[in-house]
Amino acid sequence: MLPEPKAAIRHVELDRLIHHTALPETALSKTLDQLIKTIGHLFSWTWVVLMATIILNVLMRYILNEGRIEFEELQWHLYAIGWLIGLSYCLVADDHVRVDLIHDRLSLKAQAWVELLGITFLLMPFLVLVLWYAVPFIAYSYELGEVSEAPGGLPYRWIIKGVLFVGFALLTLATLSRLSKVIAFLLHPIETTSTSTAKA
Repeated sequence: MLPEPKAAIRHVELDRLIHHTALPETALSKTLDQLIKTIGHLFSWTWVVLMATIILNVLMRYILNEGRIEFEELQWHLYAIGWLIGLSYCLVADDHVRVDLIHDRLSLKAQAWVELLGITFLLMPFLVLVLWYAVPFIAYSYELGEVSEAPGGLPYRWIIKGVLFVGFALLTLATLSRLSKVIAFLLHPIETTSTSTAKA
């Protein structure tokens, strides 16, 4: 029998590090997941635009000796957009960071209970607070006509602050989707395994 290629072995080892708990889909989760994935794929181009902006800024600074403050700030804004929109996509794809040392040693039912309690008492209250305080934060910036304090900086600072609300609103939808799956699993347990176990 021929030995497995090193690439295949590395792939199997990597699969064991990826821990996805398979949960039943619900009508709500299917709708919300599809919406968030579509938005996530669309905004993934933000990273391409960000890289192009960085390269352009570096070329202008070191070849043309002309640094542009607006390009510096645009980089920060693009990074913020990619990160804030990406939060909800990570939750839907179940690719967010977990304490896997503990999580993987629990039964699926125990994992679901941990998720239910974590979402209910930690994540949802945090999301409500962020959304609640984001509204006056953005409104004040809009009413003030806030612009960058840097000479030549970007105007309309309220727009990038508005992305904070959008990002956490999407994360709230992703959380509701995940919560519906967890509740469905706890109410109607099914025989299922984590993705990593199934692949191993």
